[in-house]
Amino acid sequence: MQLYSIFLQHPIICTDSRVCPENSIFFALKGDNFNANAFALSALEKGCSYAVVDETEYAIDDRFILVENVLTTLQELATYHRKKLGTTILGITGTNGKTTTKELIAAVLSEKYNVLFTQGNLNNHIGVPLTLLKLNSSHEIAVIEMGANHPGEIKQLAEIACPEYGIITNVGKAHLEGFGSFEGVKRTKKELYDYIFANGKEIFINKDNTELVEMAAEAGFKTAERLHQYSLSTNYNDCSIAGLVKSCSPFLNMECAIDTAETVTINTQLVGSYNAENVLAAVAIGHYFEVENNYIKQGLENYVPQNNRSQLTVTANNKLVVDAYNANPTSLRAAILNFAQMDIENKTLIIGDMLELGEQSKVEHQNIIELLQQNKFRNVLLVGKEFSGTRNPFHCFADVTELINYLEKQPIKKHFILIKGSRGIKLEKVISTL
Repeated sequence: MQLYSIFLQHPIICTDSRVCPENSIFFALKGDNFNANAFALSALEKGCSYAVVDETEYAIDDRFILVENVLTTLQELATYHRKKLGTTILGITGTNGKTTTKELIAAVLSEKYNVLFTQGNLNNHIGVPLTLLKLNSSHEIAVIEMGANHPGEIKQLAEIACPEYGIITNVGKAHLEGFGSFEGVKRTKKELYDYIFANGKEIFINKDNTELVEMAAEAGFKTAERLHQYSLSTNYNDCSIAGLVKSCSPFLNMECAIDTAETVTINTQLVGSYNAENVLAAVAIGHYFEVENNYIKQGLENYVPQNNRSQLTVTANNKLVVDAYNANPTSLRAAILNFAQMDIENKTLIIGDMLELGEQSKVEHQNIIELLQQNKFRNVLLVGKEFSGTRNPFHCFADVTELINYLEKQPIKKHFILIKGSRGIKLEKVISTL
């Protein structure tokens, strides 16, 4: 592959013509509202050595590499590079917790190995190949996050990354507009199991999650031979890893039994008991890859959440549980129930709409209102048109700007505040007001 030999000499990939490192290769991707072919020459002038384009009129000299489709070429180059290096790859997907779990797994494995892992949320058809193209011969393991909001996307990403190992954190009601139904979610996530069974080695699975167990069996994983299970249940036969939540006020404290031979206490910096299964996943994977127990503990305890995920933020006036990166019925329900169980006073909830739920949106938002009432929450501020359309006794705001205006006039002080909503609601903007 001629392009691959060029890539080996210029191993930095650029897709933004505003950021063009010297000696890099610019890939002129197209979007709904842009055609980067038009910026290819500019990218070369700013420092790129080559530009990959798919429209003949822009390939004006030998610095341009003309291909049929730039995106497909990027993906094929990533797969070719991944196979050439032969790096051990773990694929991870799931409705909730996949990014946090990815970070925890990377933190544990990094105690022993040189690990490459997905940065931020670069988990789609562009982000996955860009991550793979950062692999080099020094990397021993790569943890590749795979996201999806339409059927078939996990299958495509698995075929690009070619993972030998896989984990699905869970399946829940999210992106129902794209998937069509919860069954659509399950079928798409199961595509990772299908790929691993046919082409890879082994999967890691939460034994307590009956849906995941059924999906794994449907994919062909019916014996323990290629199936590594972990559990939060006291009945953990066939599980090498079992965990017990000791406390969560606000940080998660756990005891983990590893091969039933040793119990390890892990004091995380994560807020929310719902993170227990994420921690156990990292323990199970670290143990499989022979990371010593004390280093598993060290990696998990040193991990500090960022990007508004299960994050404790202390301001001059309040303590905030910031989990505003995203929300769906499963994750929001878990966050509310965890907040209800916390032994603290002066609780306030700032809850934003759950987006992309399609026809189920009205019902799912009303279900959250009922959950809030069942748990006797009084100080609740709801943001977004979906919650505003529910029957509820709480304060409702059209958007975060309206909420900020309200809080500037009626400030909250000395409260413990849960902040959670879909990314599109932008609840992180309210933090500076609190």
